[in-house]
Amino acid sequence: MNLAAKIDHTSLKADVSEKEIKKLCAEAKEYGFAAVCVPPYFVRKCKAWLKDTNVKIATVIGFPLGYSHTPSKVEDARRAIDEGADEIDMVINIIALKAGDINYLKNELISAGTIVQLRGGKLKVILETGLLTDTEIIEGCKLCAETNVDYVKTSTGFTEKGASVEVVKLMRSNLPKSIKIKASGGIRDKVFAEELIAAGADRLGTSASVAIVNS
Repeated sequence: MNLAAKIDHTSLKADVSEKEIKKLCAEAKEYGFAAVCVPPYFVRKCKAWLKDTNVKIATVIGFPLGYSHTPSKVEDARRAIDEGADEIDMVINIIALKAGDINYLKNELISAGTIVQLRGGKLKVILETGLLTDTEIIEGCKLCAETNVDYVKTSTGFTEKGASVEVVKLMRSNLPKSIKIKASGGIRDKVFAEELIAAGADRLGTSASVAIVNS
């Protein structure tokens, strides 16, 4: 298995520097990672640094808390795609999900999905599963299936509980095959990475990418 091709090489620290992001891009090219996942501020520069490569550019929206209003998320996603992002990792409105506000969430996912997908991008919806019950995770997957997003993602990596094999299996059993899964949060070694993929993850988000593929 080509593990590198399933990894989003990630750096989303609030104080990440341009030097660090440039190094991230260089490593992504060297190792053949699927994408870099970077703050929106760096999308334009990554587009230049990754020109003529197969490495995708992913960025985050509504990150990491998810409670930005829908118009703000949609506008941020539009701008990111227009600046060169290929993939949008957007945090669902976790409060609305826990409250069962299905109409609000459908509008959010359809609005964001439309603006991203019509521009040729992919929308990854982050559920932040560590804050959800199994019932809420299933409901989130159902919503994502109904609104035809491209990926459902476990976590931001900014809460205590990240990805787990059990959660990935739960998500996989409640999503159609057409919707992929991205696992992220706490993925620091090759064994765990391979376990997540075996459980049904199609993509992994981690900042430990180089150590994982070199182990």
